[in-house]
Amino acid sequence: MFVIKKLSVVLSAVMVMGSANVFALDLSLADAITKISNESNDLKKADANVKRAEASLDAANANRWFKLDGSVSYMNMVNIENPSESIGVDLPPELGGLLLDTLGLHLDNIAIPDNIFMAGISLTQPIYTFGKIGNAVRGVKSALKMSNASRELTARSVRYAAADLYWTAKMTDEIVKLAQNDLNNARVARKSLTSAGRAHRANLLKIESDIASKEINVSDAKFNRDTAHRMLKIMAGIDLDEELVLTEDFPSEFSVMATKKLESTPEWEILGEQVNMYESLSRSQRANGYPTLAATASYNYMSMGTDIGHMFDEKGSQSAYWGLALQVPIFSGGLNRANATVDAMNAIAAREDLEKSKKLTTEEYNNAIKSYNHLRGNLSTLIKARDLAAKTYELSQNRFATGQTSAVELADVSAGLYQLDLALLNTKYKILMSAENVKKLGE
Repeated sequence: MFVIKKLSVVLSAVMVMGSANVFALDLSLADAITKISNESNDLKKADANVKRAEASLDAANANRWFKLDGSVSYMNMVNIENPSESIGVDLPPELGGLLLDTLGLHLDNIAIPDNIFMAGISLTQPIYTFGKIGNAVRGVKSALKMSNASRELTARSVRYAAADLYWTAKMTDEIVKLAQNDLNNARVARKSLTSAGRAHRANLLKIESDIASKEINVSDAKFNRDTAHRMLKIMAGIDLDEELVLTEDFPSEFSVMATKKLESTPEWEILGEQVNMYESLSRSQRANGYPTLAATASYNYMSMGTDIGHMFDEKGSQSAYWGLALQVPIFSGGLNRANATVDAMNAIAAREDLEKSKKLTTEEYNNAIKSYNHLRGNLSTLIKARDLAAKTYELSQNRFATGQTSAVELADVSAGLYQLDLALLNTKYKILMSAENVKKLGE
């Protein structure tokens, strides 16, 4: 009965331990990149900049098409002397007599229509602007291409940052395991020392000191792991109370990366389009000093009456016209030329920035490939050194267990193995980030 109860307790403990990770979130590198990209404020701003550039292009293209404007107005003329009456004009006696004879009216004055309604539409269509509109549109098209390239540049930077967060968090997971294993080895050594009944005081003190320092290493490793995981959760939009299980493992092997010529980058595209934009704007500013030829047309209707209720009983007056208009700027104080010069100088500055970026980015790209291959070459040597250190530590453990070596030697060998484990892990991390850097710069 006691055995059954004990087995039940063990199974319950195993089930509890197993269920601890049931609700943990499995996170791959691809998932982390997707989540961080979706949460990125920089990417959202880049998307907004693209939409803004598209709207600016629509606005620039709108200048190519006709403008149709309409107007409607109503006016009531007020008799200042007697606001309650309509406006009248006194007639001279001879005119009054003429009206009397002609119309049979016994009036000495006549009322002026004081209700006036006017409506009209006007149309203007640019015909030729000497490149003013065309160059402005080309400049905005270059700005749109710059926005798209900037968005791509931001996306690459976000991907690189996401990979860095992920592999940093994964490395802290591995460091916790290494530190805990190193601590366990020290505790095994202490148990071996005390159980043999030969606990030399110097050896015992050294073992206890070693254990204390390794407990600090474990504590620091766990703190760094929690910090890295928390930052990863924040950037990926994951609840801070969610437990993460990083499913990607550090590769054991890395293929050689071939040296490739860097043909283009988003940064080069941005600077190249910036040159085009400023050159187009310079030509557009210069064209502001040239004439503008446009077609115009207009239609107007007007109706008047003394009584607003009957002012549309009779047909009102109508007028219309169409024709060509030539607007010629005469003097602007040199404004157009000055603005054109400003944009031309901006184009020169952007071209110099492009040449500088090509040199520096090409060198950075080549160095990233060289760094990857260099670290990859060191990795095999580092693995051999680590394997030899592991064998050395195993021999030292056996010798220590039989009393053939001191705790000082065992601690030194253990520390050397631990440092090589960290160096191996760090090298793999650097190789991965070098590959990500190549993708950010060149793909």
